[in-house]
Amino acid sequence: MVLHKFDELVAKVKGFTNPRRVIVASAADEHSLEAVFRAQKERIVEPVLVGGKTKILEILARLSATVPESDLYDVPDVDEAAQKAVALVREGRGDFLMKGKLETAQMLKPVVNKETGIGTGRVMSHFVIFESPRYHKLLVVTDGGMMTYPTLEQKKAIIENTVSTLRALGYDNPKIGVLAAVEKLNPKMPETVDADALYRMNLDGGIKGCVVAGPISLDLSLDPEAVAIKGYQSPVAGDADALIVPNIHTGNALGKSITVLGGGRMAGIVVGARVPIILTSRGSSSEEKYLSLVLAAAASGS
Repeated sequence: MVLHKFDELVAKVKGFTNPRRVIVASAADEHSLEAVFRAQKERIVEPVLVGGKTKILEILARLSATVPESDLYDVPDVDEAAQKAVALVREGRGDFLMKGKLETAQMLKPVVNKETGIGTGRVMSHFVIFESPRYHKLLVVTDGGMMTYPTLEQKKAIIENTVSTLRALGYDNPKIGVLAAVEKLNPKMPETVDADALYRMNLDGGIKGCVVAGPISLDLSLDPEAVAIKGYQSPVAGDADALIVPNIHTGNALGKSITVLGGGRMAGIVVGARVPIILTSRGSSSEEKYLSLVLAAAASGS
C-alpha cells in the first residue's frame, strides 16, 4: 500500500472503530482546538485538554464545542500542564500527545525525563509527510526538526523510526532515499560515506523492512526523467517514499521549499517515544494541525 493524497489518510483514520484520544498540553490555543474539534466531529479523535480552564472554556464557547468535565484538567502553569499531559499518557489515558500554547522545549522536557517521561530509549525523530502537486504520492522528509547533525547510528535509528511509522500507515516495503549532492561515495563528503554505509546495512539485513538507496540526489529520488538520463539503478529511484536528510538545515529548507515555493501541504509528528507527539509550531495553520492529528491517529494504530 502507498498513500498518494492526504484524503486517503483521512479516509483511513475515519475507518477506525474507535476515535483516538489526544492529550493536548497547555490547550488554550485557538488554532489547535479548531483542529482538534474538526477531527472530533469526524470521529478521528476524542480530546483530553490540559491547561488553564478559564481560557480553555472561553475558546470552547467561541468554537461552540464542549468536552466532558472529566476530560478537562485545570492546570494554568505551562510547565505543569506539560508534565500533567505526559503523566496522562503514562497512565494510558491517551493515544498520542499534542503541544498547545507552549514552547517545544517545554513540551519535550517532561517527555524525555528518564523517571517520569515517555521515552523508550530510542532516538526520537521528526517525521514530516508532504503532499506536493509536483509528486505522484505523499513524501516523507526526515529529520528537519529534532536531530541537528545526526551520526551514522542516529541516521540508522531515524530510518528505523521512519519505516516503523510508514508500516503503521500501511506501507509494505517503504523506499528510502538517503540524500547527498552526488550519487557516488566520496571520502571528502561525509554525507556520501554515511549514505553508502546505510545502503550496505540494508543490503546486509542490518536495516529491515525497507529498500534503502544512497547516496542519492534529490532529483534521482523523485524524478523518473532524471533517472532515465543518468541511468541510476535502484527501486527507490524516481519513486522514493521517504528522504533521509544529512542535517536539520537541509530538512528544514527542503520542507519549506515544498510548502512555500511548491504549494504543498504538510503534517508532522515526533516518533520514537511511547506515542506519537504533535509539535507543530504555534504559528502553524489550523489545517496543518488537523492533518498532523490525522497522521498521529494513523500512526498510533488501527
